[in-house]
Amino acid sequence: MTARAADRARYDRATAHLDAPLAIVDLDAFDANAADLVRRAAGKPVRVASKSVRCRALLERALAMDGFQGIMSFTLAESLWLARSGFDDVLLAYPSADRSGFAELAADPKLAGAVTVMVDDPAHLDLIDAARDGGREVVRVCLELDTSLKLLGGRVRVGARRSPLHSPTQLAELARSVARRPGFRLVGIMAYEGHIAGVGDAVAGRPLRSRAIRLMQAAARRELAERRAAVVRAVRAVVPDLEFVNGGGTGSVQHTAAEDAVTEIAAGSGLYVPRLFDNYTSFTGRPAALFAQPVVRRPGVGVVTVLGGGYPASGAAGPDRLPVPYLPEGLKYDPQEGPGEVQTPLLGSPADDLLIGDRVWFRHAKAGELCERFEALHLVEGDEVTATVPTYRGEGRTFL
Repeated sequence: MTARAADRARYDRATAHLDAPLAIVDLDAFDANAADLVRRAAGKPVRVASKSVRCRALLERALAMDGFQGIMSFTLAESLWLARSGFDDVLLAYPSADRSGFAELAADPKLAGAVTVMVDDPAHLDLIDAARDGGREVVRVCLELDTSLKLLGGRVRVGARRSPLHSPTQLAELARSVARRPGFRLVGIMAYEGHIAGVGDAVAGRPLRSRAIRLMQAAARRELAERRAAVVRAVRAVVPDLEFVNGGGTGSVQHTAAEDAVTEIAAGSGLYVPRLFDNYTSFTGRPAALFAQPVVRRPGVGVVTVLGGGYPASGAAGPDRLPVPYLPEGLKYDPQEGPGEVQTPLLGSPADDLLIGDRVWFRHAKAGELCERFEALHLVEGDEVTATVPTYRGEGRTFL
């Protein structure tokens, strides 16, 4: 029996008393992935990206492990909810226009002490001030550095379109604006190198593309390390007591941790290891989060149909954004239908061994987005479900 076949048998036994569709997290794999992130961070704390987890119980599990410290959140409403739930170090990774949320933040000393908000434009400060509604608490602020690699005088750009702040001069200028402004305190810098951390460099069957990606990422790492160090020097000249410099992502943990200017690493997807993180030369994770769909039809030889399953991931549409049939091995989508909202035909010889009511296990393309489809995660240890915990959705929280 292969390792994957053994996992399928375990998952089927563990969830035999449950009806599919359902979602699980294999805690042995989750813990092993967490330990690998800590190992690669080489002594620098790992801040957990909540967007990639979306389950309070599993955020707590990660933060209880040595080497993890703090949460990186994705909306202001989520940040406030987490802070009220007892998480005392929450960095909001994206700018917000949530005026009511900023009014709450500025009026509550506990929230203001626990949550740091992201800005990359003086207009963000104006919006926060206009939203205060009498609240006088000092708002903790982080600046975001644009990590994109710019070539040919800026005519070619590699990387996500995030912050407009690219140079040390630009960040220092905004740092001075924050420092001069009553009601704000600059505490950190964040830089997410998605073109390095979120792009696999070993694409199956594409050796030339993989080599091109590796060359691009090597150049991007060199350029960013030099520029990030200069940015940190420039900002510390304005705010010497800067608390943190956050960088990285699951795919670049060890490279980012090697930079002296970086004080902490952000990662989250590496805990669940969705399919987009299969194609890396720098690390290998264990799939920890899966979902099962029940077989509801057998249309013919070599075909079964499962209920639902059309859970595409965000980003540019393409086959890599689709969940992948994982267990049993050897199933694939019908190219004429793909994964559907209410039913999904699957092709392949393993279909002939599946009966009505059996389940097919899938991996999502991304990590936390799976939790927007399920109210609960069944936590598997060995061949038992040892706990069932709510996702954000299961707690009635759908932030985006």
